[in-house]
Amino acid sequence: MSKPLPSPAYAWYTVVLLTLVYVVSFIDRYILGLLVQPIKADMGLSDTQIGLLLGPAFALFYTTMGIPLGWLADRTRRTWIIGVGAALWSVATMACGLAKNFGQLFVGRIAVGVGEATLSPCALSMIGDSFEPAKRGRPVAFYSAALSLGAGIAALVGASVIVWSKSVDNLSVPLVGTVAPWQFAFLAVGVVGLPLAALLFTLREPARQERVGLRADGQAAGLREAFAYMRQHQGAYLGFVPLVCVMTTVAYSQGWLPAMFERTWGWPPERYALYSGIAMLACGPLTVNLSGWWSDRLSARGLKDAPVRILLVGSAILIPTGFIGPLLPDAWAAFVMLTVNLVGIAMVSAVAPTALLNITPGEIRGQVIAVYFLLISLTGLLLGPMTVGFLNDWVMGEAGARYSVALVPALYGVPVFLITRQFLGKYRERVQEVIAARNE
Repeated sequence: MSKPLPSPAYAWYTVVLLTLVYVVSFIDRYILGLLVQPIKADMGLSDTQIGLLLGPAFALFYTTMGIPLGWLADRTRRTWIIGVGAALWSVATMACGLAKNFGQLFVGRIAVGVGEATLSPCALSMIGDSFEPAKRGRPVAFYSAALSLGAGIAALVGASVIVWSKSVDNLSVPLVGTVAPWQFAFLAVGVVGLPLAALLFTLREPARQERVGLRADGQAAGLREAFAYMRQHQGAYLGFVPLVCVMTTVAYSQGWLPAMFERTWGWPPERYALYSGIAMLACGPLTVNLSGWWSDRLSARGLKDAPVRILLVGSAILIPTGFIGPLLPDAWAAFVMLTVNLVGIAMVSAVAPTALLNITPGEIRGQVIAVYFLLISLTGLLLGPMTVGFLNDWVMGEAGARYSVALVPALYGVPVFLITRQFLGKYRERVQEVIAARNE
């Protein structure tokens, strides 16, 4: 029997606050990648050191810390976990702006990753416990819109700082002293998160829904039960998770797009960052929220696999456009095609968490979400950028980056798309079973 849900107004207040926090986390996460050149110049860092800061320093701790934090999220107040995490990554981002050398910046990035690992396992679990299954599409999509909002804002901030740094040497900050423009950017985006962290401690904890009694002794389910459940229902998860891995692989491979546009068509990084930020802000949130609305409409019509159907549509958009875009002869034609690709990526990111929530019991939701983010993040981070780099070095050459970027969706997307569809029946069956358990 399900427990009472919070009022719709309070449930949406929770979603809005969590989304704002997610936006800030994404800005804090991505701002480093857009300020590589001034940081390298000031600190004298090598490309290898920059690669370590962009990848392992953040990603390994962000992904691996999610599992113990997901375990904790299934046992204690999720609002407090996120509040502590938001305060940690905000202070850590500011510390990155005060770093004097590679070691200090590396530790700061680790702390950002640990802090941000608290967010999605707790946030998506709370959203799932605040809405009925058939009405989760819109709130989950609204939360997921933070991906494109945060990345878009970070791109615009990065472009502005690059241009600004060419005309301003240093500036004075109270209590800190003289800082470079890139340091000021870290301080500014970091301090924004602190009042939001304070608000998180005031949120009410929603009652956990759809508990199915995975342990006979009534104790809280742990990782053993979570992995046993996922193994038992692996067909349902295989119906969509591999395609989400394709999405993250394609999305992370596009970290090479600024270099690709510069090497192929001569666009300077700040120009690409400006246009990319505008495109993400214009298309991302709209696509994400329309996808959530569409998912709820299909669910209301009785389609149990509504989010997965939309995920398939998004995949059918992002795979061919990701292949065609870099191969077009003109920079603007490529940019437009890759903006359409962004629509496909946004559709998948919007509905995938809803698909996950709809087949996962409440008592292991935080842990399953953490495993899910571990899989899609590591797959994307390891396969996406590394595939492009390998192809650049050993097959295409530096000038052929466009061909390397184009091959990523073809190599990974086409076979996974063809294989995944056979598991849709398993997903539908599991959704029906979870709904039945909720109504008992």
